[in-house]
Amino acid sequence: MNSGPTLTGIRLLRSTHLSLVALLAVACQTPRPATTPPPPPGDQQPVVDPPPPVALPAPTPTPTPAPSAEPSDTPVTLPVLDAMFADPQFAGALKSSLDLADEQVEQLRTLARAETRALLVRRGGVGAREAASLAHERIRGTIGDAKTEPLERFVRDYWTRDENGEVVPASGAAELPGSVPSDTRIVVNAPAYRMDVFRDGALLASYRIGIGYPEFPLPTGTRTARSIIFNPTWTPPDESWVTGEYTAGKRVAAGSEQNPLGVIKIPIGMPSLIHGGKQARNLGGFASHGCVGLTNVQVQTFARTLAEVTNTAITPDELRAYAKDSRRTVQVKLTAAVPIELRYETIVIEAGKLRIYRDVYERGTNTEDNLQRVLEAAGVSPSALTDVERARITTGLQQMALDAGGGLADHQSTSPDVTRRIKGAKLVEIPIAALAIQGYPAPVKRPLRRADKRTWW
Repeated sequence: MNSGPTLTGIRLLRSTHLSLVALLAVACQTPRPATTPPPPPGDQQPVVDPPPPVALPAPTPTPTPAPSAEPSDTPVTLPVLDAMFADPQFAGALKSSLDLADEQVEQLRTLARAETRALLVRRGGVGAREAASLAHERIRGTIGDAKTEPLERFVRDYWTRDENGEVVPASGAAELPGSVPSDTRIVVNAPAYRMDVFRDGALLASYRIGIGYPEFPLPTGTRTARSIIFNPTWTPPDESWVTGEYTAGKRVAAGSEQNPLGVIKIPIGMPSLIHGGKQARNLGGFASHGCVGLTNVQVQTFARTLAEVTNTAITPDELRAYAKDSRRTVQVKLTAAVPIELRYETIVIEAGKLRIYRDVYERGTNTEDNLQRVLEAAGVSPSALTDVERARITTGLQQMALDAGGGLADHQSTSPDVTRRIKGAKLVEIPIAALAIQGYPAPVKRPLRRADKRTWW
């Protein structure tokens, strides 16, 4: 750190942001695998008093990562590119924007589809950094150095478009870690498995969510919700990943048990969604392909809240009618568009305590520098920490810098499978005596039918 006592043992985990890999095969609309995946872990429990620091093994050397634009940008991978080609407008827009030849566009399409097919055969990826580097090199080999990074920027920009093809403004995201909004917006923090609804700066509702697998992560940035779609249908596109019980071009009806979107979807920028259809056991863990996953009960409650904060007129009778006639798709346009802020914050001052979340997407965020930014934003000097607090923070950063599989966040993945479970604790919570602020609010909790247990909705 630049001032005050130094927290040792953390700098070895400072890595590039190219670990933000998006192996996204058309958001959460990927068909269910033929075999039932292992159930995700249950509710996260904070480690209040972590054990003494442990010796970490030396990291395995990794290939030189491909360059990226902004630190918060998700690198473009071949499955992401394949997802974009599912949009019939994408190929033409890409060709025009980058002045590509028809042959180059088709080569990119074939390359992306082949990798997606291989990914599905493997039922997993080759690892976060390897996938990003592989995509960069293969795209460069197809269209050359000069056009590779412009292509990646184009895909990122295209990803921010809503269901009407309109570009979502990227402004309005929090500049300080753990910032509390002053307006009406939705805040999603993936490492905390949490989605919050703010109205005029006040926290109105909180939801425990399922997030994308590390190989299919939830993106970051500011998106916009403009509509609620009740009883959505889903038509599998003519893509290599459409297999099993699904047939390309054959619509899966609204209300069908085979529909992976559940009873409601809210588009938040191509091709990501907030949608239902998840089981309660999937919350607080990995549960989707690049989307925010909720149970059907949760998403119905969220839709009512979203209508409330936007002054969109949806009566209880209408909601009951939509639920009763589950085969009829209804799109309700929101009276006012709502910003959806997708964060990836693993170090947060929350409810008067320092919380360090697991770096499940291997972004190298649990570092001294990031900790210093959080403490300074809270008005705490590193020199104000006690010896006990520094020891706990050092251990907590080490523990939470491990990836979902329990390895160093910058190690080379050797597993061929999609990461479905998190090994070890997901959270370390440390009281800091010098904290004079509450920071980000604790989640709003609502009682269940069981009087002895409360949960997030």
